[in-house]
Amino acid sequence: MTIQKDRSATLARFVAGAGDASLPANVKEAGRQALADYIGVSIAGHEDPAVQSLRRLAASWNAPGKARIFFGGQTQPAMAALLNGTMTHAMDLDDVHYAGGGHPSGPCWSAALSLAEHLGSSDETALKAFVTGYEVMARLGGGGQSGVGRTLQRHGFHPTSIFGRAGAAASASVVLGLDTEGAANALGVAATTAGGLVGSFGTHSKPFHAGKAAMDGVLAAEMAKAGFIAAADLYEADKGILPSFLKDADFVIPELDFEKQWYLLQNGYKLFASCRATHAAAEAARGVKDQLGNRTITKITAYVNPIALIAAGNPAPKTGLEGRFSTYFCIAMGIAGYRLSAFDFNETTLNDPFISDLLPKIECIPVKGQSEVAARLEISLSDGQQLQASVDVVLGHPDKPLSWTDIHEKFKGLVEPVLGSSACEELFELITKFDTGGESIPAMSRLLAAKTDRTA
Repeated sequence: MTIQKDRSATLARFVAGAGDASLPANVKEAGRQALADYIGVSIAGHEDPAVQSLRRLAASWNAPGKARIFFGGQTQPAMAALLNGTMTHAMDLDDVHYAGGGHPSGPCWSAALSLAEHLGSSDETALKAFVTGYEVMARLGGGGQSGVGRTLQRHGFHPTSIFGRAGAAASASVVLGLDTEGAANALGVAATTAGGLVGSFGTHSKPFHAGKAAMDGVLAAEMAKAGFIAAADLYEADKGILPSFLKDADFVIPELDFEKQWYLLQNGYKLFASCRATHAAAEAARGVKDQLGNRTITKITAYVNPIALIAAGNPAPKTGLEGRFSTYFCIAMGIAGYRLSAFDFNETTLNDPFISDLLPKIECIPVKGQSEVAARLEISLSDGQQLQASVDVVLGHPDKPLSWTDIHEKFKGLVEPVLGSSACEELFELITKFDTGGESIPAMSRLLAAKTDRTA
């Protein structure tokens, strides 16, 4: 394989030219779908304990600005991006780049919207900024099972945190209108601040990864705008992120093929509020539930992609948050009939006698080479019979995409309990019309303000 040279310069040129480039209609529509999912899952996560602690921090800083913290006041863009990006990832329901780039909307939409609102930029600018960040993040972390993102994860690093900074910096650079030199400096700052450990999954630090990536991306672009000089070659194969994080690893470096395709058109969405590595097994479990009747399960053997046990291998979670990172627990929830919604991962579910009894009976076997969006279950029953259930491609994967109707239903399930039916539909309509003639950002901000400010 020929390794592309001057990768860092290629990135900077793409980012610098994005503001003047036109987006195809289908890419704009994909961006609006991503925005709907981003806003919905952020609303679902707005009261998460990790977010609440950051709200207290933001209040103590009292930094003046015009960027909205969802269900809070306005502040500096970097702080708003930190809060909003953390909300997005709090429920583990946000979108995903299945080839390994991580969860793009948390870092990229948070950076784009916070800066656009602060500066009074248009919907068009914000949408271009998001798309640019997504395309950068997806390429840097892509490559599939043998690519950069998946290899990082196997080595203990979180791709959303590593490359979310680059994506957010790219988004922020577009809003700020940075030239090629400025974009190179912003991306250089993003690279030198990259980090995030898989070992922190199951704690507040995982959603913080998305929020901090958004914050650092905004900060990186603002620093570049102010004249800060950074190393401009940290995305090469032999320098910067790749050799530093993946020393001696064997992996495929994706091509920066910006002129060939739009990765956003292959965005993935999640219907379960758990680590994406759990979804195939959980979907298979939900699909077989009605075949059980009153029979007792004696054993479940789940054949899963190895990443399911790297990212979500906890066999005995002690909290609802830990349950989001337990393939075992998600299988048990599916068998028990739970929807694995944002509101199901709690103490009540943990203490469900059916689940407590079933967990020790589940064995997960990693199968090298098996698709990460596929799983197979063998369920042994007390009457000697055995059931089998399998999922070849999870719903929400690019090969089995969600429709606007699916996205609307997910949005309503997350937003109606918080805003009520009328405001929920008003917000969804603003999103579907984003960058179609009017300016949606101010109206969206009013709906996402603190309760006392929503009529202002």
